Amino acid sequence: NAPEGVVIIARRAPDAVAAAYGVSQDIADGQIDFDAALESAEPIESEPMRYRGIMPYTSGSTGRPKGIRRIPNADGPDMYETYGDLGRNRLKLAPGDRFYVPAPMYHSAPNAFSVIAMSVGGVDIHIASKFDPEGFLKDVEAYKLTHAYVVPTMMVRMLKLPEEVKARYDASSWGFSITTGSPFPRPVKEAMIAWFGPIFWETYGASETGLMTFISSEEAAMKPGSVGKVAEGGSIKIFDDEGRELPPGETGQIYVHLPMFGDFAYTNAEGDLRGQRRDGHASVGDVGHLDEDGYLYISDRKKDMIISGGANIFPAEIEAALIDMPQVADCAVFGAPHPEFGEMVVAAIVANGPAPTLDEVHAYLEPTIARFKIPRKLDVHDALPRETTGKIFKQRLRAPYWEGAGRKV
Repeated sequence: NAPEGVVIIARRAPDAVAAAYGVSQDIADGQIDFDAALESAEPIESEPMRYRGIMPYTSGSTGRPKGIRRIPNADGPDMYETYGDLGRNRLKLAPGDRFYVPAPMYHSAPNAFSVIAMSVGGVDIHIASKFDPEGFLKDVEAYKLTHAYVVPTMMVRMLKLPEEVKARYDASSWGFSITTGSPFPRPVKEAMIAWFGPIFWETYGASETGLMTFISSEEAAMKPGSVGKVAEGGSIKIFDDEGRELPPGETGQIYVHLPMFGDFAYTNAEGDLRGQRRDGHASVGDVGHLDEDGYLYISDRKKDMIISGGANIFPAEIEAALIDMPQVADCAVFGAPHPEFGEMVVAAIVANGPAPTLDEVHAYLEPTIARFKIPRKLDVHDALPRETTGKIFKQRLRAPYWEGAGRKV
């Protein structure tokens, strides 16, 4: 039921969405049918309205979801102008292009990229009810899709398709791909470039701050592991825990200033948020460093860092190596309590066929991962608790280990 004084306008779920998610297509009593209202409405003739934005919520992948209130820059350009420039200059969109989105619009990234595509004008948006690796290739051929938002976990599923399936479809119209929301492992990126060419761009962003950095396939070859340089008009600084700005090459917490997207505030944040803002820049808790050329490298989320035997271990490095193992279809690495070392490294995987043993995982990782970072325990799951954007709810994997431990770190 709607709160008093609030009108809810609802639209019936398309058949594909209703079938994919098992949702009702009924309009509830007291709600206004969007399609019926649109048919009966008279056009409004007025000056174009400024973009008013939305209030998204963080996903809660590392804690309780928080409402993000965007504070518009009254003196800046309309957000549609900013998004239109991003679409034309960064996403290489032009009228007549067709943009594929396989993730729900209530997530910040697919929502933002769709608004960017609309701001360019004349761009069609193909919204898939769910991502299916062969279905994507089929849609590219059928609809001549030119652009796509595809996250790394989706790419891994594509790469593991049988060769005869990969060769079955003509995907030559696909000329640009953008990804964000989760780490893009180097082996996955290289394999996708070998398959489709250098069409893959990565952007690092957050619901709070907007799109922070961009990197092309060509830049990624020169700067392996980087997520790119800051978007035009913005700046990135790295600070240590005492608030000292760090020079290139030194790892600390990442802070960004993106005036074109406006500032933000949380509507329901709990606890102490001091340290999230420094020198006009804001942080969402990620850790990394800048190189001498201004390219950013992300180690991991600060909250995900494992401290074992006094050593800092970043799960993203291990996950990037483990996902390339042929017997692994999906993976996540996290810390669990250990009586001697404080924490131990645990790997949760979804097997691709027969599950590997822990010894097999060790043998696969030892050539590329330092011995103290190799998982001490292996959990095999039917599926990992991932969002459709690719983010994983690691606290759900951690919880059984930390219950009864008497501590949280």
